[in-house]
Amino acid sequence: MIRRALAAVTAAVSALALAACGGTGTDRAGAPAGGSPSATGPSAAQGDGTLSLGTVLPQTGSLSYLGPPMFAGVDLAVKEINAAGGVLGKQISVAHTDSGDTTTQIAAQSSDSLLAKKVDAIVGAAASSVSLTILDKITGSGTLMFSPSATGIELTNAKDDGLFWRTAPPDVLQGRVLGDLAVSQGDDTVAIVAMQDAYGSGLADSTEKAVLAGGGEVVEKILYDPKAADFSADVAKVKAKNPKGIVLIGFAETSKLVQELVKQGLSSDKHHWYMVDGNLSNTNYLKFPKGTMKGVKGTLPGSEAPGPFQKRLLAVNPKLDVFSYGPEAYDAVNLIALAAELAKSDAGTAIAGKLAEVSKGGEKCSDFKTCAELLRAGKDVDYDGVSGPVEFNDAGDPATATIGIYQFGEDNTFNAAKALEYRSGNISG
Repeated sequence: MIRRALAAVTAAVSALALAACGGTGTDRAGAPAGGSPSATGPSAAQGDGTLSLGTVLPQTGSLSYLGPPMFAGVDLAVKEINAAGGVLGKQISVAHTDSGDTTTQIAAQSSDSLLAKKVDAIVGAAASSVSLTILDKITGSGTLMFSPSATGIELTNAKDDGLFWRTAPPDVLQGRVLGDLAVSQGDDTVAIVAMQDAYGSGLADSTEKAVLAGGGEVVEKILYDPKAADFSADVAKVKAKNPKGIVLIGFAETSKLVQELVKQGLSSDKHHWYMVDGNLSNTNYLKFPKGTMKGVKGTLPGSEAPGPFQKRLLAVNPKLDVFSYGPEAYDAVNLIALAAELAKSDAGTAIAGKLAEVSKGGEKCSDFKTCAELLRAGKDVDYDGVSGPVEFNDAGDPATATIGIYQFGEDNTFNAAKALEYRSGNISG
């Protein structure tokens, strides 16, 4: 059913382009044309011949449920890279820290501690709003910053001296798929309820554009404070418009919105609810009566984590129940390591200058050992990762991306390993 319903939007999504990437005369905000970071500034880190990594990922806060698969992805990549001989002939290391969320200063404290240790690259943050709070500090030091899950549109053109990269696609694509999904389900009147930050507002805007382009109407659009104790007034505004579809864009606080929607008679069996990667959780809704989330659909960037890869992640962390952004974290570390091999340097600026090169145009390979052997033999490589082809555009965003569409069952969970449908698109500047 879902495949037939979405067939009509495939061509539109595949042709998607980000106008914000082009026409400015520079490929990266603050970087010269060509996308290469400047390594001449006084703050540029020099490296010491040993690749050292840090992570600023959620152990606490509103996205803490997404932390475990990302930490596992990083640790698995480090383990396999070291088993293959390491980078530049030396074992690599990783130091894990917490990102918390925007209600705390944890991310700033964590990045300070990692920069004091002179790490060459930092994997994180997970949330776009948190990433923006530490972006200047990290990239200004000449350290590479690589997020596996920050999808905020604002990050595409953030001033980063060419040092911010990501394996997760910007939310223009997710919003397009989300809006097309709602319209394809017959929901020609839609309410959007989104957290007010870089992630929520950007994704809300792109979803609204897609709904309108598909012939639907956004009858209510609300940006809320995620720290609010009560969402009754926001839900009352939605109820007054009686939309067929309700898009919920947020993090853990979405569970409070769900509770209020049910309380005010806007349950998922009467209105179609749609969720996103930030609130597509298998733990946040377990406290509700069975069937509360039944039929709710949500979008999640990235291809399905293959069964064998899931087993490798489970060997690192047997408690994993979701694998979201584990592949993107794993690929981020492999790409950093391969770029260091090609640059023959562990300096963040040098690594950033080679990330695009190892992701396209050469002999295809899908694991560090094979790719590194090719590089050492003087060959060009094209790393195709677990999360997808991972070819970068000039903005440091994935040039191609896949969005999965998932559905919750009677038990208020979704199958994290199986999507109803995947929609792929090209992202070009």
